[in-house]
Amino acid sequence: MKKFLKHLLLALFLGASLAALAQPAAQPPIRIALIESLSGPFANTGEAVFRNLVWATERVNARGGVKLAGGPRQLVIERYDNKGQNEEALAALRSAIDDGVTLIAQGNSSAIAAVLIDAINKHNQREPAKRVLFLNYSAVDPSLTNEKCSYWHFRFDAHADMRMAALMEVLKDDNTLKSIYLIGQDYSFGQAVLREARKQIGLQRPDVQIVGDELHPIGRVKDFIPYAVKIKASGAQAVLTGNWGNDLTLLIKAAKEVGFEGKFYTFYGNALGVPAALGDAGVGKVIAVAEWFPNAPGASSEAFYQSFRQRFPKPQDDYVHMRMQLMIEALAQSIEKAGATDSIAVADQLERASLTFSGHHGAMRGADHQLQQPLMVAVMDRQGAPGVKFDVEGSGYGFRVIKTIALEHAEQPQSCKMVRP
Repeated sequence: MKKFLKHLLLALFLGASLAALAQPAAQPPIRIALIESLSGPFANTGEAVFRNLVWATERVNARGGVKLAGGPRQLVIERYDNKGQNEEALAALRSAIDDGVTLIAQGNSSAIAAVLIDAINKHNQREPAKRVLFLNYSAVDPSLTNEKCSYWHFRFDAHADMRMAALMEVLKDDNTLKSIYLIGQDYSFGQAVLREARKQIGLQRPDVQIVGDELHPIGRVKDFIPYAVKIKASGAQAVLTGNWGNDLTLLIKAAKEVGFEGKFYTFYGNALGVPAALGDAGVGKVIAVAEWFPNAPGASSEAFYQSFRQRFPKPQDDYVHMRMQLMIEALAQSIEKAGATDSIAVADQLERASLTFSGHHGAMRGADHQLQQPLMVAVMDRQGAPGVKFDVEGSGYGFRVIKTIALEHAEQPQSCKMVRP
């Protein structure tokens, strides 16, 4: 009997071993290094991006992951804190490359994006066996896909000039507007916004007087009251700003405190505390531009937003952007079409990426690696008003889409002279 049991156990062991050998080995995940402000004054923006990218990768993984010949592979987001500083971002890039990551994601700060592009260009030339790609979801200085364009860099957000042109579609028709105050963060993106604002206002509304034009240190101003006092004293009927993160929230709060009653034409006024900070004072007065809003028309858009809110139900986590979802979808699609994770093979497919997700279409322009997509302009209103089914961050206020710019009309000329490997 003992001999029989011994042979039986041996047979079972051998059978299990052979079955294990017959199963394909689990494939390692495809890792994406998120290099963002995860501490410091803009930590909330970095964490918001992290949630978006995690949700996007979860969706890909839930359907079986990225399908390759050797077996499906999961997508994983790995966090690297740049503390909002260029040198920290470069250190994070080196750490990610040393860790074997070949996909870099960053976006909050065009200045950081510029130093990463330069460093990646040099690294890829120096170490062709370890080339990396840079996926940019919100660094929108136009130069990054023009004079500073790189084969290794792909931008999934509309750049500042594209956003400005969309805002001007609304601003130019505001016949009550006679004076405006321009204010922005003092770095490449903020400078680009104000430069294009002066140009577009001069071309399309030369009757509007620019009564203020200034830049402030990025991420360092704790009290915007002095700026708000100047804005009010100027007699401006509106403010135009590309500010983001706390620099926008604190500016908005200060304007309310000093009693400024004009409009705000913004790039990012639809999230991160702005609606709650203004309350009723912002109804009909805060205008924002984006590739998508939660109240965008269409059943697929609504289902997309509700799915995100189910995943992240806390009001403070209510920050979702279509472009970040498109970026991950385009990456998964491109790796599958390339049949490999090799950077050149994936880049070749990303250049031609074209996809529709939850009713939103995007197509990468190969000449400069700038995603082309429709843009929307929306105005703040109370939840429950026509076109405002969803509010923002539990504030009771949301954004109603008032203008949609088709993909072909949102497109801007480019001056990229792409150097290809």
